[in-house]
Amino acid sequence: MNKTIQTLCAALFALTAMSQAQAHGDEAHAKKAGPVKKEQKEWGIAGDAKAVKRTITLTMSDTMRFTPDKIDVKQGETVKFVMKNSGKILHELVIGTKKELDEHAAQMVKFPNMEHDEPYMAHVPAGKTGEIIWNFNKAGDFDFACLIAGHYQAGMVGTIKVVAAKGDGHAHKH
Repeated sequence: MNKTIQTLCAALFALTAMSQAQAHGDEAHAKKAGPVKKEQKEWGIAGDAKAVKRTITLTMSDTMRFTPDKIDVKQGETVKFVMKNSGKILHELVIGTKKELDEHAAQMVKFPNMEHDEPYMAHVPAGKTGEIIWNFNKAGDFDFACLIAGHYQAGMVGTIKVVAAKGDGHAHKH
Protein backbone atom coordinates (compact mmCIF):
# COMPACT_ATOMS: atom_id res chain seq x y z
CA MET A 1 0.00 0.00 0.00
CA ASN A 2 2.79 2.42 0.96
CA LYS A 3 4.59 1.68 -2.35
CA THR A 4 1.39 2.57 -4.28
CA ILE A 5 1.12 5.93 -2.52
CA GLN A 6 4.80 6.66 -3.25
CA THR A 7 4.26 5.82 -6.93
CA LEU A 8 1.15 8.01 -7.13
CA CYS A 9 2.96 10.90 -5.45
CA ALA A 10 5.90 10.57 -7.83
CA ALA A 11 3.54 10.50 -10.84
CA LEU A 12 1.61 13.52 -9.54
CA PHE A 13 4.85 15.41 -8.92
CA ALA A 14 6.07 14.64 -12.47
CA LEU A 15 2.75 15.78 -13.98
CA THR A 16 2.79 19.00 -11.95
CA ALA A 17 6.38 19.74 -12.98
CA MET A 18 5.52 19.07 -16.64
CA SER A 19 2.46 21.35 -16.61
CA GLN A 20 4.40 24.15 -14.91
CA ALA A 21 7.29 23.83 -17.35
CA GLN A 22 4.82 23.99 -20.21
CA ALA A 23 3.15 27.13 -18.83
CA HIS A 24 6.53 28.86 -18.42
CA GLY A 25 7.56 27.82 -21.92
CA ASP A 26 4.37 29.34 -23.32
CA GLU A 27 5.01 32.52 -21.36
CA ALA A 28 8.47 32.91 -22.89
CA HIS A 29 6.99 32.23 -26.32
CA ALA A 30 4.22 34.78 -25.83
CA LYS A 31 6.68 37.53 -24.87
CA LYS A 32 8.65 37.35 -28.14
CA ALA A 33 8.87 40.75 -29.74
CA GLY A 34 6.98 41.02 -32.95
CA PRO A 35 3.92 42.54 -34.53
CA VAL A 36 0.73 42.47 -32.47
CA LYS A 37 -1.68 39.85 -33.73
CA LYS A 38 -4.45 41.77 -35.49
CA GLU A 39 -7.44 39.50 -35.42
CA GLN A 40 -10.91 40.96 -35.93
CA LYS A 41 -13.09 40.22 -32.93
CA GLU A 42 -16.75 40.91 -32.29
CA TRP A 43 -15.63 43.79 -30.04
CA GLY A 44 -12.98 45.27 -32.37
CA ILE A 45 -9.36 44.79 -33.38
CA ALA A 46 -5.91 45.57 -31.92
CA GLY A 47 -5.14 49.25 -32.39
CA ASP A 48 -2.03 51.18 -33.43
CA ALA A 49 -0.41 53.54 -30.93
CA LYS A 50 -0.27 56.30 -33.54
CA ALA A 51 -4.06 56.09 -34.03
CA VAL A 52 -4.87 56.64 -30.33
CA LYS A 53 -7.23 59.62 -29.88
CA ARG A 54 -8.04 59.07 -26.22
CA THR A 55 -6.51 57.48 -23.13
CA ILE A 56 -8.76 56.00 -20.46
CA THR A 57 -7.19 55.25 -17.08
CA LEU A 58 -8.72 52.39 -15.10
CA THR A 59 -7.90 51.52 -11.53
CA MET A 60 -8.02 47.86 -10.45
CA SER A 61 -8.39 47.18 -6.74
CA ASP A 62 -8.40 44.27 -4.32
CA THR A 63 -12.06 45.06 -3.57
CA MET A 64 -12.55 43.31 -6.97
CA ARG A 65 -13.66 46.48 -8.74
CA PHE A 66 -12.61 48.58 -11.74
CA THR A 67 -12.91 52.37 -11.59
CA PRO A 68 -14.55 53.48 -13.82
CA ASP A 69 -16.64 50.41 -14.61
CA LYS A 70 -18.67 52.00 -17.43
CA ILE A 71 -16.99 53.35 -20.57
CA ASP A 72 -18.50 54.97 -23.67
CA VAL A 73 -16.58 55.13 -26.95
CA LYS A 74 -17.46 56.00 -30.54
CA GLN A 75 -17.33 53.37 -33.27
CA GLY A 76 -13.96 53.59 -35.05
CA GLU A 77 -12.23 55.13 -32.02
CA THR A 78 -8.81 53.76 -31.02
CA VAL A 79 -8.47 53.92 -27.26
CA LYS A 80 -5.44 53.39 -25.05
CA PHE A 81 -6.44 51.83 -21.74
CA VAL A 82 -3.98 52.41 -18.91
CA MET A 83 -4.70 50.03 -16.04
CA LYS A 84 -3.30 50.88 -12.61
CA ASN A 85 -3.30 48.01 -10.14
CA SER A 86 -3.71 49.74 -6.76
CA GLY A 87 -3.96 46.38 -4.98
CA LYS A 88 -1.56 43.90 -3.47
CA ILE A 89 -2.43 41.00 -5.82
CA LEU A 90 -2.26 40.39 -9.59
CA HIS A 91 -5.24 41.61 -11.64
CA GLU A 92 -5.90 41.59 -15.36
CA LEU A 93 -8.12 43.32 -17.88
CA VAL A 94 -9.76 41.31 -20.64
CA ILE A 95 -12.13 42.91 -23.15
CA GLY A 96 -14.82 40.82 -24.86
CA THR A 97 -18.45 39.83 -25.08
CA LYS A 98 -20.26 38.58 -21.99
CA LYS A 99 -20.39 35.08 -23.57
CA GLU A 100 -16.63 35.02 -24.33
CA LEU A 101 -15.75 36.28 -20.84
CA ASP A 102 -18.04 33.72 -19.17
CA GLU A 103 -16.39 30.89 -21.16
CA HIS A 104 -12.87 32.21 -20.51
CA ALA A 105 -13.60 32.66 -16.77
CA ALA A 106 -14.77 29.04 -16.53
CA GLN A 107 -11.48 27.91 -18.15
CA MET A 108 -9.48 30.03 -15.70
CA VAL A 109 -11.21 28.32 -12.75
CA LYS A 110 -10.31 24.89 -14.19
CA PHE A 111 -6.77 25.88 -15.19
CA PRO A 112 -5.70 28.80 -12.95
CA ASN A 113 -2.11 28.79 -14.29
CA MET A 114 -3.22 28.91 -17.93
CA GLU A 115 -1.14 31.40 -19.86
CA HIS A 116 -3.02 33.66 -22.22
CA ASP A 117 -1.67 36.58 -24.15
CA GLU A 118 -3.91 38.40 -26.62
CA PRO A 119 -3.93 42.07 -27.62
CA TYR A 120 -7.27 42.58 -25.80
CA MET A 121 -5.92 41.45 -22.42
CA ALA A 122 -3.24 42.60 -19.99
CA HIS A 123 -1.93 41.18 -16.71
CA VAL A 124 -1.01 43.89 -14.21
CA PRO A 125 1.08 42.92 -11.16
CA ALA A 126 0.37 44.63 -7.80
CA GLY A 127 1.38 48.29 -7.81
CA LYS A 128 2.16 48.25 -11.54
CA THR A 129 0.56 49.69 -14.68
CA GLY A 130 -0.39 47.94 -17.91
CA GLU A 131 -1.92 49.06 -21.18
CA ILE A 132 -4.07 47.90 -24.07
CA ILE A 133 -4.56 49.76 -27.35
CA TRP A 134 -7.83 48.74 -28.95
CA ASN A 135 -9.78 49.91 -32.01
CA PHE A 136 -13.52 49.67 -31.41
CA ASN A 137 -14.50 49.26 -35.07
CA LYS A 138 -17.86 47.60 -34.29
CA ALA A 139 -20.78 49.19 -32.48
CA GLY A 140 -22.41 47.38 -29.57
CA ASP A 141 -22.34 46.67 -25.86
CA PHE A 142 -19.25 44.84 -24.66
CA ASP A 143 -17.68 43.92 -21.36
CA PHE A 144 -14.33 43.87 -19.64
CA ALA A 145 -13.31 41.81 -16.65
CA CYS A 146 -10.56 40.39 -14.50
CA LEU A 147 -10.66 36.66 -15.23
CA ILE A 148 -8.27 35.54 -12.52
CA ALA A 149 -10.07 32.71 -10.71
CA GLY A 150 -12.46 34.16 -8.14
CA HIS A 151 -12.12 37.81 -9.25
CA TYR A 152 -14.70 37.60 -12.08
CA GLN A 153 -17.04 35.67 -9.78
CA ALA A 154 -16.64 38.44 -7.16
CA GLY A 155 -17.89 41.03 -9.68
CA MET A 156 -14.67 42.45 -11.11
CA VAL A 157 -16.37 43.49 -14.36
CA GLY A 158 -17.28 46.56 -16.37
CA THR A 159 -19.10 47.58 -19.55
CA ILE A 160 -18.09 49.34 -22.75
CA LYS A 161 -20.76 50.93 -24.95
CA VAL A 162 -19.57 51.52 -28.50
CA VAL A 163 -21.87 54.08 -30.12
CA ALA A 164 -22.43 53.61 -33.87
CA ALA A 165 -20.77 56.19 -36.10
CA LYS A 166 -23.22 58.57 -37.78
CA GLY A 167 -23.04 58.32 -41.55
CA ASP A 168 -19.75 57.06 -42.96
CA GLY A 169 -17.58 59.03 -40.55
CA HIS A 170 -16.14 61.13 -43.39
CA ALA A 171 -18.54 64.09 -43.16
CA HIS A 172 -16.72 67.40 -42.70
CA LYS A 173 -18.23 70.63 -41.37
CA HIS A 174 -17.10 73.84 -43.02
